[in-house]
Amino acid sequence: QVQLVESGGKLVQAGGSLRLSCAASGLTFSRYAMGWFRQAPGKEREFVAVISWSGGSTYYADSVKGRFTISRDNAKNTVYLQMNSLKPEDTAVYSCAADVTYSSRSERYDYWGQGTQVTVSS
Repeated sequence: QVQLVESGGKLVQAGGSLRLSCAASGLTFSRYAMGWFRQAPGKEREFVAVISWSGGSTYYADSVKGRFTISRDNAKNTVYLQMNSLKPEDTAVYSCAADVTYSSRSERYDYWGQGTQVTVSS
């Protein structure tokens, strides 16, 4: 049974930083690309970042490029999202997802976590 469990979300002031973690189990983690997506109230889910199975390739949404960094530790079956210079518009539920393909399209992902809330106050 595949499980993805996110952690690290909380209330933070604008300009602050957070690091989200996503711990995976039940799959061969090193064979999966990992993505982060977010969904704000009343909005559709949107792509944030993706990292390839080896960590050698990453891709970001324009809205977070230069502020967020995705990384992974295959020995710990964990993917991270370092978020700096946070803005109120970054407020959302952040979810990690796993898929064998390297994609920014949410419909391509087979496995999803339950999400963690990030709230950025102005």
